[in-house]
Amino acid sequence: MTHTAFTHDDYHAQLSAKIDRISTQFAPFNPPALEVYESPISHFRQRAEFRIWHTERDGADDMFYAMFERDGKSKKVIEITDFAIASRAINELMPVLLNELKQNSLLKDKLFQIDFLNTLHGQMLVTLIYHKKLDENWQALANSLADKLSIKLIGRSRGQKLVLDDDFVIEKMSVDIKGQSQDFYYQQIEGGFSQPNAYVCRHMLNFACDVADNISQHDKKDLLELYCGNGNFTLPLSRYFNQVLATEMAKSSVNSAKWAIDYNNISNIAIARLSAQEFSQAHNGEREFRRLAESDIDIKSYDFNTVFVDPPRAGIDDETLKILANFDNIIYISCNPDTLFENLQFLNHTHEIKRFALFDQFPYTHHIESGVWLSKK
Repeated sequence: MTHTAFTHDDYHAQLSAKIDRISTQFAPFNPPALEVYESPISHFRQRAEFRIWHTERDGADDMFYAMFERDGKSKKVIEITDFAIASRAINELMPVLLNELKQNSLLKDKLFQIDFLNTLHGQMLVTLIYHKKLDENWQALANSLADKLSIKLIGRSRGQKLVLDDDFVIEKMSVDIKGQSQDFYYQQIEGGFSQPNAYVCRHMLNFACDVADNISQHDKKDLLELYCGNGNFTLPLSRYFNQVLATEMAKSSVNSAKWAIDYNNISNIAIARLSAQEFSQAHNGEREFRRLAESDIDIKSYDFNTVFVDPPRAGIDDETLKILANFDNIIYISCNPDTLFENLQFLNHTHEIKRFALFDQFPYTHHIESGVWLSKK
């Protein structure tokens, strides 16, 4: 089965349904006109994961990329020969890689899954996942394959991760900073979180920076960012504030954010390894954290007027919402309109929506990414 190219009609029908849904849901807040940021119609995903299905064809061993479709209570195996939502680079590599693997019994034996991670910057990381222990022979063959295909390769099996080169790719994002295009470089780690639709991610960065530009023209102070991940928004937003304090819990994301700060030579960002709840405790003086002292971070030294949040699907907890309510400006990027709606019911008492956006990060799914700028009443 091939995932054939989508049409303009397919794309705009699904987008219209999202626009209708979010416009109706948020009507009680009386937001300004919804800004809609479209995705490319196809080849927009920089990540893809496939199971590998071993079978017999014409009396010989064979295998193919597979996905599963629910068929009542059972799962139906679907053979994937091309995948229109994945980047062109992933689509071009898929048959070439499969053909190379098929020709080597050691590389294909007990191969269970293949994951692709690609960037607009032209880097490709492939993870081969096995139901067997990987040895030096596998490593030698995999190194040759990586060199031949000009890709980065990782081998995984239970309790084992063999990194042949790097376990990350570098992404480059061009963002409009005060009317001029500026490039920012990011580290995206295998298995870590990154925005899958790089084209729409660029729209999200430009939206956040446009809001920050508006804020800083009137009142340039400091920015707090909660859930900063690998620094995706942190880097370009730092251009609009005196200082930035960004928090993140996942160690790998903190390390990637620090890598990006150094790589992009930015000097006004500090990263604190705190959860949103822990930041609330530190901010309120309820607890002192050795992690802050070790990073030489004094929360009281910041003069915040803006907070940027891009929380997980569960949204923002009640204690953190109380802290957000004290900020003049809140820039909120959401991957779940239902928890955004719940959070806005609280924030609506202190803030009004100045801008409201829909980013079609996940076309042809029910998922909706949205953004709001909230300003203190």
